[in-house]
Amino acid sequence: MTRIAMIGAGSLQFTMRLTQDIVNHASLADAHIALMDVDPERLDLVAQVMDNMKEQNGLGCAFSATTDRREALSGADFVVCTIMVGGLDAYRADVEIPLKYGVDVCVGDTLNPGGVFRGLRHVPVLLDIALDMQELCPHAFLLNHANPMTICTWAVQKTFPHIRSVGLCHGTQHTTDLLCKWLRVPEDECELEWAGINHMAWLLKFSRAREDLYHLMWKKLAEEGPIANERYRFEMMKATGYFCTELPGHTSEYVPYFRHREDLKELFGGPWLMGETAGDLKAQIGMQDYYQQEMSGMASGEMPVPYRAGQRSEEFTAEIMDAALTGVPFRFAGNVLNTDLIANLPRGCCVEVPVVADSGGFHPVRVGELPTVCAALCRSNVSVQELAVEAALHGDFEAAYHACLLDPLTAAVLAPHEIRNLVEEMFAAEMQWLPQFQGKKNASPGATVDRLETGVAEVREGDDVYPRTRMFGGE
Repeated sequence: MTRIAMIGAGSLQFTMRLTQDIVNHASLADAHIALMDVDPERLDLVAQVMDNMKEQNGLGCAFSATTDRREALSGADFVVCTIMVGGLDAYRADVEIPLKYGVDVCVGDTLNPGGVFRGLRHVPVLLDIALDMQELCPHAFLLNHANPMTICTWAVQKTFPHIRSVGLCHGTQHTTDLLCKWLRVPEDECELEWAGINHMAWLLKFSRAREDLYHLMWKKLAEEGPIANERYRFEMMKATGYFCTELPGHTSEYVPYFRHREDLKELFGGPWLMGETAGDLKAQIGMQDYYQQEMSGMASGEMPVPYRAGQRSEEFTAEIMDAALTGVPFRFAGNVLNTDLIANLPRGCCVEVPVVADSGGFHPVRVGELPTVCAALCRSNVSVQELAVEAALHGDFEAAYHACLLDPLTAAVLAPHEIRNLVEEMFAAEMQWLPQFQGKKNASPGATVDRLETGVAEVREGDDVYPRTRMFGGE
């Protein structure tokens, strides 16, 4: 029996989606799914819902539930990670503290100060999972869904290169579906190539039966305008020549062009994940009671558990498992370290490229070079991610500050000393979830400067700090 450890299983919607994908494969129909979460009440609800789904639909799988991560990992063939360290309390700090300083985000889980700090919270837990895997299930596949995808994947694969791991997102799937529906072409007849970094992968090739569909996109855009609520991404396509992932609200956060002025947000933005300020956080807070009622109803048996017999979602997780068990290769967009896969992005960074999974593991496909402008936009994000990984691995306060200092949106809004103040406030709010920083002091000289920066040094006449002959070419 295949054993699947699902770490962070307290997320009902994601757990249900992935579980239904899994049991709808013949190779996985009798899998044992070990549900693990740190919240015992939420875990109990989800476990009861899963048991009810099994009974109501006559499934052959088995479920167990535990708050002990090592118990869940023991003997696992696959490890699925969907953690959210700190829950909504930490997420509120990620969004609300930067907003207080003027850094306006829609989601804030991938880049920006919120994405940096989510990475600082998640990396220690992911490293502990990987360390346990080395002992308890060394040959298992680690399939990570936790954001910030690039920071998390980079840290794990750099630290544990021998563990078969990959970062998984659904941005390429969602965007492919969107564009094919817009152009009214069957997706299964199209050839596409996506490459870049997570949430900023670029559609390099898009064709159908040798017809270049980019030509059709430009024509349709000129005649009809952009897809509703998709102005951010079409503006970036007009600027670069290429369409990108992720949703518009995400895209607006990773570049310095849009979210620093109200008129631009009004011109380009839309509701919720299409650009609304704190759109995702508001939605998650608003849905808490609904999900709790829904979970309770399904757990008690008052509501049937929705089940898609014979159907699968857009997630790659179960398809990868099936490929590993059957040996039939499966190609997908995955996040891995850059071993010259994209030549004009830094070697060793984390990239999103085509990957083939089979029983031997993961086999990334070399893309070559991105268009120069696309690579440059990716590099602006990679610099932030590199420093965030350094901060997360070493508990380095200054690296965390530098990550936020280089963030394109934050830099478009704040001066360096204001960014330091923001970062200090975020550390104060989130230290309980940052074990690698606890007990340490920020030793940076910059951290000792007056936080308000109220004074400036006065240079009096006669002070020969910069002689006039050097400054102005005088006598």
